[in-house]
Amino acid sequence: MAEARKTVTIVFSDVAGSTSLGDRLDPEALRRVMERYFAEMRSVLERHGGMVEKFIGDAVMAAFGIPATHEDDALRAVRAAAEMGGRLAALNEELERERGISLQVRTGVNTGEVVTGDPAGGQFYATGDAVNVAKRLEQAAQPGEVLLGEHTYRLVQDAVRVELVGPLTLKGKGGPVAPYRLLEVVEGAPAVARRLDTPFVGRLEELARLLGSFNRSVGEKMPLLVTVLGAAGLGKTRLAGELIADIGERATVLEGRCLSYGEGITFWPLQQILRGLRERPVGAPEPERARGTEESFWVYRKLFEALAKERPLVLVLEDIHWAEPTLLDLIEHIVEWTREARMLIVCVARPELLDERPGWPGELVELEPLPREEAETLVATLAVGVDPAIRVRAIEVAEGNPLFLEQLLALAEEDGHELAVPDTIQALLSARLDRLAPGERALLEAAAVVGKEFWLNAVLHLSAPEAEVSALLQRLVRRGLIQPERSSLPDEDAFRFGHILIRDAAYSGISKEIRAELHERFADWLGEAESPYGEIVGYHLEQAYRYRAELSPNDPALRALGDRASDLLAHAGQHALLRSDYAAAVNLLDRARSLQSDDPSRLSLSVWLAEALEFTGKLEQERSLLNDVIEEARERGDQRNEWLALVRYAAVSSFVEPQEWMADRIKETAERALRVFEALADDHGLARAWRLAAQASWEQNHYDEAARQFARALRHARRAGDEQEELVALDYLLFAMYEGSAHVSEVRRQIDRFLARVGESSASGFRALLMLAGLCAMEGAADESRRLFDRAKSIGEELRLDWAPRSTAVFAQDVGLLLGDAEFAERELRAGYEFLEAIGERGIRSTMAAHLADALYRLDRKADAEHFADLSLELTSTDDIASQVRGRAVKAKLLAAKGEYDAAYHLAREAVGLSDDTDDLFMQGQVLMAQAEVLRLGGREAEAIPVLRQAVEVSERKGNVVTAQQARALLAGLHAGTQASS
Repeated sequence: MAEARKTVTIVFSDVAGSTSLGDRLDPEALRRVMERYFAEMRSVLERHGGMVEKFIGDAVMAAFGIPATHEDDALRAVRAAAEMGGRLAALNEELERERGISLQVRTGVNTGEVVTGDPAGGQFYATGDAVNVAKRLEQAAQPGEVLLGEHTYRLVQDAVRVELVGPLTLKGKGGPVAPYRLLEVVEGAPAVARRLDTPFVGRLEELARLLGSFNRSVGEKMPLLVTVLGAAGLGKTRLAGELIADIGERATVLEGRCLSYGEGITFWPLQQILRGLRERPVGAPEPERARGTEESFWVYRKLFEALAKERPLVLVLEDIHWAEPTLLDLIEHIVEWTREARMLIVCVARPELLDERPGWPGELVELEPLPREEAETLVATLAVGVDPAIRVRAIEVAEGNPLFLEQLLALAEEDGHELAVPDTIQALLSARLDRLAPGERALLEAAAVVGKEFWLNAVLHLSAPEAEVSALLQRLVRRGLIQPERSSLPDEDAFRFGHILIRDAAYSGISKEIRAELHERFADWLGEAESPYGEIVGYHLEQAYRYRAELSPNDPALRALGDRASDLLAHAGQHALLRSDYAAAVNLLDRARSLQSDDPSRLSLSVWLAEALEFTGKLEQERSLLNDVIEEARERGDQRNEWLALVRYAAVSSFVEPQEWMADRIKETAERALRVFEALADDHGLARAWRLAAQASWEQNHYDEAARQFARALRHARRAGDEQEELVALDYLLFAMYEGSAHVSEVRRQIDRFLARVGESSASGFRALLMLAGLCAMEGAADESRRLFDRAKSIGEELRLDWAPRSTAVFAQDVGLLLGDAEFAERELRAGYEFLEAIGERGIRSTMAAHLADALYRLDRKADAEHFADLSLELTSTDDIASQVRGRAVKAKLLAAKGEYDAAYHLAREAVGLSDDTDDLFMQGQVLMAQAEVLRLGGREAEAIPVLRQAVEVSERKGNVVTAQQARALLAGLHAGTQASS
């Protein structure tokens, strides 16, 4: 048996008080007593299917699940432990009579993963924590007690009565353990009972076929055999139950179930039937008195014929895949030799029945997984208190298997709504795989390393040269473990696992040493196949590295393997940044840096990771990471990475601590960074530094200067061949033009060129469309502006852009204000504000609060407007001109509306004065309009006229048609009023 990983159940039992026993008995006598005890215990353990690994002093250790796993290994072990107590009681009676002594034992039973070795090599059969815990449970037990570990209890919970013990502190365990004291094993009870109280979902066609067979048997007075075939958990028993319910009182229904192991189980299901039979027909033979197989066949057939003459008979035989060959022969005999009997035999079996009996007679009703819509119906009844996201995930994992779905949701409810694969499902699948031939198992394990989908040439590459891969694949297809699949790789024949959990069970059985080898070999195959999936290659190399590092941390080949994996994952992470898949970028870059052995490369990856963290809203985590990079880079004298991190730290800190990181400090940091990167001739660093310099200009609303600085960043990014940095610089350059003095027509022309390059359905396209929506609103093209905004918003949702709410809110203010839709502006701005508040951002939020106040003012919600206007001025730094201007402008209008004109005039003048020092012509126009409104509210219409004329002039310079028209209309009204008064 090759080394493998398996989930087994360990029974560890030890004699209590053996030292005092040794004092009372001669060593030879004690030896004979212990030999008798060990023989009795071995007999019990082996009868239940356990492998007795060793006797250590007075202790017995047995493993259930070696060499082959059974789905009921835990129940077998618990039954054995209980029976050991009964057998010991009988032995003690003899010992009391013979020697005046008795033995007491303590027993621990625990389930978990172990590594199984090769007995031929003198290794122990099982090693792992599961063995240690079983021993600790035995040591914690009182004489005569059996303690069960948590995983064991979960696997047998409906077949036992227990009481909770503890919590106990077990040697070697990090925290307290709460085992269960075994009180009783309930005879005949299933380890985990199925729920049969849920509505019957689907299977109507299959039920109709069973009912049709029953009606045909009754109508034609002939015996019929129907076998309901399907993998564990697909609902075979439930379907048989529905048939019985539909038949009702029209027939005699007798039910029996085959056992998976035990002595004298050949006719066990028929003996169950006889016990459940209320009365037998007069003159019917008695199977109990039959001698020999042939006579038994005749007697059972005659009994069933006699029952079928009285009224229709339905025999339901469950789990006949476990049936002894003699019982299967009997079923065939009854169907073949019975005449004129209204008898329907319904057998329930798994597909492996056909492996043993490929010519099994009768009709087959094969169950397939439930379609998704039927699975959703079932979930609605099973998961009343489970989080909707967990429900969706459970449906995906269960893949239409009702039992899997039931168990997944039950465990989610029990464990605080965490979705994990229950031990019961793992045991079912592991047992199924352990019945495979060695070649089939090896092929399935190689395929499991590839993934749920795998390719013929890949498994050929991973398999032994002598393996008959095509023939093995066909056998696995017939078993229902895999099936052909449309290939995602060109010119490759593809297959997929019948269920993702089958793949997981196969993978979990591979030793880590072999996993590492297979992962690396598959990565090489993908590389040889010139696959474009560098991320996948990186993943497999990463897995190979981690397993090898765990097993052989001093392996000299590890460094090269880790660096190779890191490079591929880093490349994939940077591409994820490029397509704005920031969650994927965080995942990939974090993994890449953890594998990288070259310190400068690792620090550079940390800076990339920091940028990705910013876009997922993890600003404080980003700053903490950058701090670490700065400190380590300084210690190592790595000036490049130190300043790359410092540039990013300054950029993000301006959002989190705007009062600490004002424009002058950002500008100073940028200038120092420029000197460092110029000395290093580092174009990538220069691009980053010029971006930071542009941010300082941006903070003071000097957008034209920011645009020039972004243009310089763009040039350096192109020289560095850094596509991600190039797109970012170009994106911000266009945004600076939008906010600055560039005419609407010129900005539109540049954005159209940009969109032709990046396409609409991208993160860059998303923001470009928002800018176009704002430009159209300035031009008065209301319908086109709305269309573009809605299109951009849907793209942001499709791409799941983490920062989409912020960006849509920024442009919603412009669009809503210009189109006269304050409700729209308020709705979008509030969503953006709440998003920024949730992640702890302050810089942009202060400006957004001012915009939100303006929208609320226009909706005549003055109290709410005043709250956000005050909040804007409270959040902002002194050099955040946009927030200072916008906050003062809306606050001035609110004061004027309350009649506090002097204060309103003062604030309005301040706002205009601050905006004059910027090149934000759109903002200048809006602030002048606000000043004019304050003047008009205060009855100073004449003073408002030159203000409105100035608003027309700056708006026309920008190409802002709408604001210019609004200002002209107000001017016309003021002129008309002046003439009327004169």
